[in-house]
Amino acid sequence: MNTDKSTNDLYSLWLTKAEDKEVLEELNSCKGDDDAIRDRFFRYLEFGTGGLRGVIGAGTNRMNIYTIGMTAQALADYLISEGAEKSVAIAHDSRIKSDVFARYAACVLASNGIKVHLYAELAPTPMLSYAVRELKCGAGIVITASHNPAEYNGFKCYGSDGCQMTDHNANRVYSFMQKLDIFDDVKTGDFDSLIDSGAISYIDESVWESYYEKVVSCSVNPDVFEKADLSVLYTPLCGAGNKPVRAVLAKAGVKNISVVKAQEQPDGTFPGCPFPNPEIREAFAYSLELAKTLCPELLLATDPDGDRVGIAVRKDGDYVLMSGNEVGAMMMEYLLSKRKENGTLPANPVVIKTIVTSDIGLKIAQFYKAEIRNLLTGFKYIGEQIGLLEAAGEENRFVMGYEESYGYLAGTYARDKDAVVASMIICEMASYYKLQGKSLLEVMDGIYEKYGYFCHRTCDFVFKGESGMNKMAEIMESLRQNPPAEIAGHRVAIRRDYESGEELLIDSGAVNKITLPQSNVLSYIFENGGSFIARPSGTEPKIKFYLTANAKNHEEGEAVLDALAAEAKKIAE
Repeated sequence: MNTDKSTNDLYSLWLTKAEDKEVLEELNSCKGDDDAIRDRFFRYLEFGTGGLRGVIGAGTNRMNIYTIGMTAQALADYLISEGAEKSVAIAHDSRIKSDVFARYAACVLASNGIKVHLYAELAPTPMLSYAVRELKCGAGIVITASHNPAEYNGFKCYGSDGCQMTDHNANRVYSFMQKLDIFDDVKTGDFDSLIDSGAISYIDESVWESYYEKVVSCSVNPDVFEKADLSVLYTPLCGAGNKPVRAVLAKAGVKNISVVKAQEQPDGTFPGCPFPNPEIREAFAYSLELAKTLCPELLLATDPDGDRVGIAVRKDGDYVLMSGNEVGAMMMEYLLSKRKENGTLPANPVVIKTIVTSDIGLKIAQFYKAEIRNLLTGFKYIGEQIGLLEAAGEENRFVMGYEESYGYLAGTYARDKDAVVASMIICEMASYYKLQGKSLLEVMDGIYEKYGYFCHRTCDFVFKGESGMNKMAEIMESLRQNPPAEIAGHRVAIRRDYESGEELLIDSGAVNKITLPQSNVLSYIFENGGSFIARPSGTEPKIKFYLTANAKNHEEGEAVLDALAAEAKKIAE
């Protein structure tokens, strides 16, 4: 990786060295367009919250076989240098070129003497996490860009613990990338020959089945499925969740399930859903139209790599989407209460969430005398904590981990968020409360009444290209240099800078140390318990503002969020 070359020098090098037909066509189409060349070569893709991620195309700032090859070579060099187990598991989703990139990464690793276990068909991210540990691999890869738009793809990298690589190991892999020439230092070979030699082998169906068994074992009240006969409409959004979600729901006992046919099969263009993100209503467009005829009680949507799930609940002839904060809070209340009731709740139970996830979780944890751990954004940190509990012989203390962006995990079989187990538990909750005559919306209202109204909103502002990267840096630096004393009329009582690692208590002037890894996040906590958090995304060119209102009711909370959102917009302009 030669970062000293100018964008034009890199462009010329690629024109000379690249052999991939599509890459060359794109490079030739850029001739004479300085902006297009610069956008493709002004940087090399780097590891972020979810690994390497970028737009598919030609150049160092794009996802292509050359950036994939360099990353796979760096992973191989890392494993060899560490003396680690010389095997890697690989999965991919339905995105454009995901299968091509998975095979290319497999060829690079196998050509470096590293055994490759490859899923023969698309498989969700949590199944890769599971396979790494089940097959005792030294690392794992998922080719996916999660819920990003169709033009994106990515390279998620996992350690031997089945957890996405945290900062230290990811930085080690990146350090090996920096030593490589993207064309001359990457070893590769013929895929079919490597399959024939056994250097690459397909993952056996028994791994799928054992994964299903582990997921179904996370049910805490399996009898409710048959009794409630819940009606469900599911869309995999043309992604990897289709097979495992349906298999697990069937095994658990969900019989009345329909699938959105237009989004059932793999398709990286994501028809009807340009942003295949179950956080947004547009992802449910086909489901909502079909629901007019089928009238299911619950809508489920999983993202392309099957690690996030969103839901919509029927109400007065329409459907209301529930947020990740709400589903996570309900799941937490349900699992803690039912496990306490059936005697399976461990002593000193642990629930793990992220710092941008609703603090209603703190209230629920206090009620059930559970320990709650607040971590940086990124499920890799939650997975890491499960590993630490396991190392201490306390793995059974883990009840669940979750984040506001629709990621949930119950059970320790995987070390990443899992839309498969989450779909099952959501259906189980809905069935259980249906037998009590309640919808999930009514259940959430009860949780608010019990613990207080925590209203949330996320505001995203996109900044594309090199100028956008600079703009985001300027916004964060301005907030650091000129910290607000109040935001939308709410006085800031606590200021946290996760990059400097300091928490400032405004009234007393006391400074506390934040015992989390450094991260470019700024958090402002109001006197009334609300908050305003700014964080550049680790996977997309955007700044995200996480807004919280601790209010007397929904109406008051929404008014506060409107005012906070207006302030976020001013800051981002």
